[in-house]
Amino acid sequence: MTTHDNDRRAAAYRAAYDEQLRARGFAPGPGGAERVGPVLRRTAPGQGGLILYRDLGGLDGPELDAFIAAQRDHFAALGQPVEWKYHGHDLPTDLPERLVAAGFAPGEGETVVIGEAAEVAAEPVLPEGVRLREVTTRGDFDRIQTLAEEVWGDDWSWLPTAMERWTSGDEDPCTVLVAESLAGEVVCAAWIRYHTGTEFASLWGGATLPNWRGRGLYRALVAARATLAAAQGFRYVQVDALESSRPILARLGLVAAATTTPYVWRPER
Repeated sequence: MTTHDNDRRAAAYRAAYDEQLRARGFAPGPGGAERVGPVLRRTAPGQGGLILYRDLGGLDGPELDAFIAAQRDHFAALGQPVEWKYHGHDLPTDLPERLVAAGFAPGEGETVVIGEAAEVAAEPVLPEGVRLREVTTRGDFDRIQTLAEEVWGDDWSWLPTAMERWTSGDEDPCTVLVAESLAGEVVCAAWIRYHTGTEFASLWGGATLPNWRGRGLYRALVAARATLAAAQGFRYVQVDALESSRPILARLGLVAAATTTPYVWRPER
């Protein structure tokens, strides 16, 4: 594919992503979601708030500053942190500076990569001594929490309950996969969410224990989840990719369509 072809594909993917996923947000869960002006304001149990939007409808200047402050103050009243999910092509161009002025701090940036599910789908190639399994029970979700906390060092106590909700509730459907050693150790875990009413399925997770990295587990789980997406009729697979995984996804055919940065406000303790 030429650079021109790649740029055209990226632009088409970004337009579809904005129109379908960003305009919609995730299906409402038990924490609730509400439209406030141009944004969708979510509250997820154990995770705090999330502000999503396709665009800000032309808000700018003092009016935008007041709107940002109102969202911050809403979550301040709840005593909860809130993430404003900023994309690099959002307008106005000085939105990051306005968020910082309102007390939001930027986190680690990610690249939104998108590919054709049918093109990414493949038979997963697993290292010797590893099996792939779909999991649906609390015990397995607890094991994924343990894996995530070992890999990332953060508090993932919210994850098992969220996974129970994703796999059995009214939110966008979800399939959770683990790669296990023959001894039963979870060495990698990942999940896919199918966004009802869109052409998109999104891929999450992929954390791998340090001593199992470099053996193709992440690639295998991407291939397996893309196969699931294609089988259910979803055209696109999408990942918010860290820099550590972006090159792998590019080799698998996913195209960089946008960048995203979490701007997070936290209440004083």
